[in-house]
Amino acid sequence: MAEKREYVVMFPFMAQGHIIPFLALALHIEKTRNYKITLVNTPLNIKKLRSSLPPTSSIQLLEIPFNSCDHGLPPNTENCDVVPYQFVIRLLEASASLGTVFKDLIEDIIQQQDGQLPLCIIGDIFFGWMAGIAQELGVFHAVFSGAGGFGLACYYSIWLNLPHKGVKADDHFLLPDFQEASKIQFTQLPITMSKADGTDSWSVFHGKYLPEWANSGGILFNTVEEFDHIGLTYFKRKLGTPVWPVGPILLSIENRARVGKEAGITPEFCKAWLDTKPQNSVLYVSFGSMNTISSSQMMQLAKALEVSGKNFIWVVRPPIGFEINSEFKAKEWLPGGFEERIRESKKGLVVHKWAPQLEILSHKSTSAFLSHCGWNSVLESLSHGVPLIGWAMAAEQFFNVKFLVEDVGVCVEVARGKTCEVKHEDIAAKIELVMSDCMKGKEMRRKASKVGEMIKNAMKDEKGFKGSSVKAMDDFFNAARTMRGQNDQKQQKGRTQNLKESKRG
Repeated sequence: MAEKREYVVMFPFMAQGHIIPFLALALHIEKTRNYKITLVNTPLNIKKLRSSLPPTSSIQLLEIPFNSCDHGLPPNTENCDVVPYQFVIRLLEASASLGTVFKDLIEDIIQQQDGQLPLCIIGDIFFGWMAGIAQELGVFHAVFSGAGGFGLACYYSIWLNLPHKGVKADDHFLLPDFQEASKIQFTQLPITMSKADGTDSWSVFHGKYLPEWANSGGILFNTVEEFDHIGLTYFKRKLGTPVWPVGPILLSIENRARVGKEAGITPEFCKAWLDTKPQNSVLYVSFGSMNTISSSQMMQLAKALEVSGKNFIWVVRPPIGFEINSEFKAKEWLPGGFEERIRESKKGLVVHKWAPQLEILSHKSTSAFLSHCGWNSVLESLSHGVPLIGWAMAAEQFFNVKFLVEDVGVCVEVARGKTCEVKHEDIAAKIELVMSDCMKGKEMRRKASKVGEMIKNAMKDEKGFKGSSVKAMDDFFNAARTMRGQNDQKQQKGRTQNLKESKRG
């Protein structure tokens, strides 16, 4: 009788910043392991995912019932991308109600597989409740974090300890269980965290579900052990469970194009423009698909780019207060004649909505990346040896910038958040610092190149050599198979015992 193929069930939180890393992980597992994969999400997200899968993929997409109106959300609200920020916590709270339905769904899958359990269930960092369900079913469970070790360690520690309560806005504090992080400035906190007092909705949600990670089999991280060990060590110590740094898990250029927003520029045009520029001469500016800056910040950034005299590609979206995916009105939000002057000088490309980020970062002409420092963007940049200019917007991005500046030395910080006052002279000075031939700029590029080599080596899987991330993925699946073997032994013992008792009877 042929041995049945193992299968893996994955369920990310309903936000593109979570779904895309899960999709990348699912595609990576499909490519490197002979496992069937089921990716679970709410109906509208599954519909979007269908167009994101390569035609050759056998990944199964499975809908879990969800009605946003039942949770005080507007109709058809199933993704953070389409809700005002104040509704994000409601979507988080609503996701916690999916436990019973998810358990029923897994039991249905097991029945369809003639009683075969999943090899493992991989859940989101916001789905701490999932560990208990997996335990009830006797299935190995792991949390998957698309965030890096250091950034998530700060995020986890602050939400559980709230060490900033009573700290003044211009002061700093330490993390009681993560001293390695050193001083955290109050201004490095995202808005929800800065306002947290332990009784607010965000504090209550995190206080209830983050500790549940300790009940999991461990945490998969989209990061690399060699340069992110500080945060990874924190979780080993804090939770007493394994951590598996398996990154970078990134979508390929082809797969990324399928999930991209409406393109403001074709990859071919972008490459042709970059080909005309000298090596290490172009600044890439993008704050991700979900972030934008204020109108005054946008004006100052535009002036800085022009004053700097550097070549640049800038992905623009409407400023705060306007629908992020609506039409960009350059005459209202950029200095008078800016686009015309840039076009004439051939110094820059102003791209509306979306640009082929991987193609830009991998091009030899790209010298630096002015970024919100979401972890995916950080990995994509450093994978190609490109240093960063950090302008964090939300979540753990502020801690990513801190880590990249203080511990890795591949970043300078230019601003914090969407409301801080910025001056174009200061932005231009930071651009010059990173892109010039001064000692600081050269050192940053050298360190970024070194990290890039670490990342490449971590993912190598050649005859006689396995990189650290490849080994970590092996270790993860070995742990899942070990639990499967232990459960099989228990079941066999139970069957043997029942047989003995029936014979006695």
